[in-house]
Amino acid sequence: MYSRKLARRTVLQAALGGGAFFLLPQIARATEDGAGNGEPVPFSFDMLTQRARELAQQAYQPPRVDDAEILEQVDYDHHNEIRFRQEQALWRDEPVASQVRFFFPGRYFKQPVHLYTLQDGMASEIPFSLDLFDIPPDNPARRLAKTDGFAGFSVMDAKTGLDWMAFLGASYWRTSGYSGQFGLSARGLAIDTAIPDGPEEFPLFTHFWLEPETDNGLTAYALLDSPRAAGAYRIVSRRGEGVVQDVTARIFMRDAVERLGIAPLTSMYWFGKNTPHLAADWRPEIHDSDGLEIQTSSGERIWRPLNNPPHTMANTFAAPSVKGFGLMQRERNFEQYQDDGVFYEKRASAWVAPKGDWGDGTVTLVELRTEDEIHDNIVAFWQPAAPAKPGDAYALDYTLSWLKDSPLTGSTGQFVAVRVGAGGVPGQPRPRDTMKIVCDFTPHGLGPDHEPRFNITASRGVVSNDAVYPIVGRPTWRAMFDLGFGSFDEQAPRDDSPIDLRAFVSNGDAAVTETLLLQLFPAQLRALLANKP
Repeated sequence: MYSRKLARRTVLQAALGGGAFFLLPQIARATEDGAGNGEPVPFSFDMLTQRARELAQQAYQPPRVDDAEILEQVDYDHHNEIRFRQEQALWRDEPVASQVRFFFPGRYFKQPVHLYTLQDGMASEIPFSLDLFDIPPDNPARRLAKTDGFAGFSVMDAKTGLDWMAFLGASYWRTSGYSGQFGLSARGLAIDTAIPDGPEEFPLFTHFWLEPETDNGLTAYALLDSPRAAGAYRIVSRRGEGVVQDVTARIFMRDAVERLGIAPLTSMYWFGKNTPHLAADWRPEIHDSDGLEIQTSSGERIWRPLNNPPHTMANTFAAPSVKGFGLMQRERNFEQYQDDGVFYEKRASAWVAPKGDWGDGTVTLVELRTEDEIHDNIVAFWQPAAPAKPGDAYALDYTLSWLKDSPLTGSTGQFVAVRVGAGGVPGQPRPRDTMKIVCDFTPHGLGPDHEPRFNITASRGVVSNDAVYPIVGRPTWRAMFDLGFGSFDEQAPRDDSPIDLRAFVSNGDAAVTETLLLQLFPAQLRALLANKP
């Protein structure tokens, strides 16, 4: 399912997501009544929601992990030796669209995840057993005696046997999107991501109820738990040109949370067209996503290219009654990546479309510094305007689409590439501390007889030499400008706070592109300008 490289990144995610597990009292009673022995017990989403509500009213209990010392020995290499027996796949003999196989626990997946099958409103637990797996004789996993849960599960196509969805680590899940390539991840909930006095809390999906579909998908119900929140989730997945999921989330707060992240997306951005100077790698670009896209309540489209910043950055974008947001992969040309192992050009974009009005809030983008592609360093989510308080409850539904392009593609001009380099005019002395910003875009509503204008505002610095014109022989247009960011006072210390830019192309009084937001860092720009042979 995963290349070694991607599996290691998933392991790192799960290591960060190590939270708490304990058996919810209602579920414990259901097990005692027979669910743990294969006896079906009633189940519904309303029942799951009530369980989450009651759980949030109780004091959080720390995790209990049996065989913890043995699981610690099941490191990456030992875990990679364990194989699920395909003949043990769930629903292997039934006329359904998908089958399920299970992930083995280990050092990075210690907390047991309980799995149930669901049919006609009745749930039956799937007991954990070493017999479901092929385990080498010298592997420490063979000594497990008390472990009673899995690490997670993957869903595969019943005809081809190819995986198309996986739940593994904390509340993470991924799909193969439109192309069969796994890339970015979704999460059930994010808590205090990148706050100054953190740490971040990673809620866990502790129980799943799986319901087969005869057409092309699967329905998963999940119980979420963490020290400060509990939740009930229903995720209805359908496969077509991509994977589209209807998510129903009921979240109940145990304790206060400063930064509550709804519908979080997690991705990787190492370097791209706007940051080629940040990595000494032979490939031109390396990223699972290259930008954040937002559709505001007014219908404005915003495009924010991702960064690999010099230090952790958290930016918020006002988004009351937001219509949608997502982490996109716009560059689809293999030549721009040259990676024939993991095919970054095939990574899906993920788009969150709220159902109903989510009210006042922001889309938050967190970017972490990374030196390699194995680390997921990008997080985006919607954040309610008011901090969450104990006893607060949220009923938020949304559609999560894993597609090739944004559902909004074609509605206005779209920025398809942003590049940076030395400013000034070729053949003339180059001005100090000046960058040229070059933005290619699709010409929605523009023709050869039009004279568009590039509208640019900067939080600081001097903008000059702006121009907009069609690229000869290409279907795209180009907009560019120079940005002077140096200090006029040579004795003053250099300010390395970020420079925020906002730009769009207009034809007369009408905008003909989405709004481009850029964030640049003077220290990185100076390093680029100093990079001379």
